Amino acid sequence: MKAVIMAGGMGTRIASVRSDVPKPMIEIAGKPILQYQIENLRADGITDITLVVGHLGSVITDYFGDGAAFGVSISYFVEETPLGTAGSLFKMLPEAQGNGPHIDGDFLLLCGDVIFSIDFKRFIAFHKERKAWASLMAHPNGHPFDSSLLVTETLPPAEKGGLPVETGRVTAWLTKEDERVFYKNRVNAGIQIISVELLRETMRHYVPRHPENPDKIDLDRDVLKPAIKSGKIFAYDTSEYIKDMGTPDRFHETELDIASGRVQARNLGRKQKAIFLDRDGTINKANGFITAPGQFELVPGAAEAIKKINKSEYLAVVVTNQPVIARGDATFEELRLIHDKMETELGKEGAFIDALYFCPHHTDKGFPGERAEYKCNCLCRKPNPGMFFDAAQALNIDLSQSYMIGDGKNDILAGKNAGVKECFLVSEHCSLKDAVEKIVSPSIQ
Repeated sequence: MKAVIMAGGMGTRIASVRSDVPKPMIEIAGKPILQYQIENLRADGITDITLVVGHLGSVITDYFGDGAAFGVSISYFVEETPLGTAGSLFKMLPEAQGNGPHIDGDFLLLCGDVIFSIDFKRFIAFHKERKAWASLMAHPNGHPFDSSLLVTETLPPAEKGGLPVETGRVTAWLTKEDERVFYKNRVNAGIQIISVELLRETMRHYVPRHPENPDKIDLDRDVLKPAIKSGKIFAYDTSEYIKDMGTPDRFHETELDIASGRVQARNLGRKQKAIFLDRDGTINKANGFITAPGQFELVPGAAEAIKKINKSEYLAVVVTNQPVIARGDATFEELRLIHDKMETELGKEGAFIDALYFCPHHTDKGFPGERAEYKCNCLCRKPNPGMFFDAAQALNIDLSQSYMIGDGKNDILAGKNAGVKECFLVSEHCSLKDAVEKIVSPSIQ
């Protein structure tokens, strides 16, 4: 698959770090941002690369040349005038008959000012399986309240006693200006696979928003958002390292992450380590069976503890028994809203979870309104380890190097049954923050 990297940014917000080179050429830990991207692509067999250059573009062309010295083949599209975030893509269609590089079929589209370490093979497989017009990489971050969020489709359970089916199909795109109440921390990462079919469909209906420069096209506003109604735009959730280098603070944070090895370690091509977290009594205050968002309240210090996980080499993965479904006390939609509130409240304090697994089953019978199809012995209800195994498969987790933190004996037994390294019981003598500190401190590594 071909990769196109938008490398023409001026970097006005990061000018205090360096202003005499394009933003993708700012060095971080001894190499330009753009070189890290190219090395990641090459490692996954993506060697046909086009760089879209503009401002101070000669700095990029002089450094990378034809790409042979970096093990890839590089061509260049030079923007003589600004074409927005997508205008150059339309100029590279074969029917545009330009003299520069062409794109055909599906291609990977990146912003040149982002540091990442990604298993692109997984991303490409996701895109091909769904025959998507566009697959948008999404991830949780510590500031979802001022980020663009993707909302995706959830279908009813496909089988009796099963879980709702998350298709990944994008149904809404929320900007930071849009009204929100509770939301899943699913931030558009600015990394996508695009089909030329989407570009051609866009041109059939496109009305220029810039009459003075009709070739200036915005990827989000003019291409992706209008195509959501087609049902062919999908979100690919990942826990991998992705950070925009737009500000000096983020630049310096990433320098530390590169030096510590955290950037490369988060690549899903490598085995991951996780801290598994129970929900009720561990993250939120124990309040009986929680059936509505208004009953959910974070434990003091929980966000701070999870934020510490986020800054460590571990993933934060929630595994929670939720018999409210089997009992008929709450619907799947009500449970989703509760979890959205959890992610919203954590995000307000700069924390996030990388994944969440829940068990809706319960063995006891006799409750008014209970759902018989969820009354069963299952592999996922703790102390059984099914949720751990599902997470390990999806996120390539090494359970033997992972931990469990919970407030009950079933949490501890589940962790042991899953084969985690150690389990911690939250109590009046050991808070979630205490347990996390013991795990991520150097003496535990």
